[in-house]
Amino acid sequence: MLMPKKVKYRKTQKGRRRNKGRAGRGTTIAFGEYGLKSTESRWITSRQIEACRKVFVRNFDKGGKLWIRIFPDKPVTKKGQELPMGGGKGELDHFVAPVKPGRIIFELTGLDEATTRKVFKKASHKLPVKTKIVKKK
Repeated sequence: MLMPKKVKYRKTQKGRRRNKGRAGRGTTIAFGEYGLKSTESRWITSRQIEACRKVFVRNFDKGGKLWIRIFPDKPVTKKGQELPMGGGKGELDHFVAPVKPGRIIFELTGLDEATTRKVFKKASHKLPVKTKIVKKK
């Protein structure tokens, strides 16, 4: 699974999880021919990214190249079950990638359009955000 090798601070504050604003960077296709673009704001976990990557790899016949354009570098903590209130912040549980609307999540090249659409549709079922397929102009 994806996670940073080293972080400056082990635990971070949650920040505001709201739907305001669009992505400022990563909104255009830079590497491939087709892209999967987010239309919602949400946290995507490293497990969800890995599940999508497996879908892509399974559906590449003898071609195709994948670029993952997001990286989970935000740590999320969780307290144990049945613990009393207090006792400080919980231990590190997993990493997430905050995604805003307009952000390209995956890029793909080397497959025909029909296969690409089929693969992106399968992968989008693994993600917690609504997505749309975009083509390079």
